[in-house]
Amino acid sequence: MVRNSRSVRYDTTPFDRYRVPPNQNIWFMPGIWLLCRLMTVGMHLKVRKVHMKGLKPPFLVLGTHHAFLDFVVTPLALFPHRANYVSELEGFENYGEWLYRQVGCLGTRKFVNDVALIRNIRNVMARKGILVLYPEARYANVGTSSELPASVGKLAKYLDVPIVTLQMQGNYLQSPIWNLKKRRGVVLRAEITQQFTQQQLRETPVEEVQRRLEGALTYDEYAYQWQQKIAIDVPWRAEGLEMPLYQCPGCRAEMQMQTQGAAIFCTVCGRKRIMTKYGRLVNEQGKEDAFSHIPDWYEWQRVQVKQMIDAGQYCLDVSVEIESLPNAKNFIPLGRGRLVHTAEGFSLTFRDYGETNEKTLLFPSLTMTSVHTEYDYRGKGQCITLSTVDNTYFLYPLEAGFQATKIQFATEYFYKRQKAAIGSQKTS
Repeated sequence: MVRNSRSVRYDTTPFDRYRVPPNQNIWFMPGIWLLCRLMTVGMHLKVRKVHMKGLKPPFLVLGTHHAFLDFVVTPLALFPHRANYVSELEGFENYGEWLYRQVGCLGTRKFVNDVALIRNIRNVMARKGILVLYPEARYANVGTSSELPASVGKLAKYLDVPIVTLQMQGNYLQSPIWNLKKRRGVVLRAEITQQFTQQQLRETPVEEVQRRLEGALTYDEYAYQWQQKIAIDVPWRAEGLEMPLYQCPGCRAEMQMQTQGAAIFCTVCGRKRIMTKYGRLVNEQGKEDAFSHIPDWYEWQRVQVKQMIDAGQYCLDVSVEIESLPNAKNFIPLGRGRLVHTAEGFSLTFRDYGETNEKTLLFPSLTMTSVHTEYDYRGKGQCITLSTVDNTYFLYPLEAGFQATKIQFATEYFYKRQKAAIGSQKTS
């Protein structure tokens, strides 16, 4: 891959965030619905509609975010309506801006405050459209929901339109982010529910709106698999699981987990677990323990990161390979840089495209509720992204110490700790 090549001219024009998105092209809709139906053949998709009778646009749809399959199930759940979708810019770059706008997408960046996006969402509502938003802003790491930003309830109140939730099940199980190979035998379910009429929304305090939406968008895919006895018996079913489950619960070694076939094991202490066809982890004798439910292991790691931070033992300082995405046209290779993560936030030192001197961008902890993570982005390995309103930086590790899930846990805890500190100062 060419890095900082003077022979290649890249387009650095920022993406036009303020451009009003068109309605979904009505001539595209039959093809979209047919394609989505074909892509779910054999998955026995059933859509249940609750309190949706008589509901007409405008309204806001908030969906759970499991995997790419979400974008296939959602149009079928909304049939026969068409909608606009909030999408990250990688999709625009990958499929082309013209096509993405024709299918009704609004471009944005993850974990930034984007005033232009709010304005365009408001424009969709004003023309009596439907807007689909996946507020978790990333796929599920281990099939469980991420915390919703506190701004979701505020957005709902601001828009003053009916609020609909789309709870999907099975999408993650079919292609989890840590191994995107398709799994057969997964059963898909979706429930689309009108949570608030316009009048109910007006009468409900924002705190209660937030609480109800959080409850409606909570999920656990491994609990769903176990309860429904959905058998996934492909022999490679655990391969890649070491990305979200990076720390051994036995010897506490980090980044020493490996997978092979249906097994996940620690290369330090040798402890091994087997993933059953129903998504449970058992020891070599077939017995379960405290970490048999995969999300329990994942959340245990979060606690370890919190304890490390509280003890003053967390600090990330690594060399990274950087690519930027300023628009929907091209990634720009920027070469090596330095990523530092502390309680104050991220600092990224690098030489930007076309510049001769290094600069450092700061991303304060208080501005980042979380960070976007990838486990094998376009075949390049794990990475995280940091964004300004006009650029996104994709950061790939060049040395040991970088683990995307651990960085995510730390980012979320730093944000909460700073918010709590500010709250304490206001009440004192």
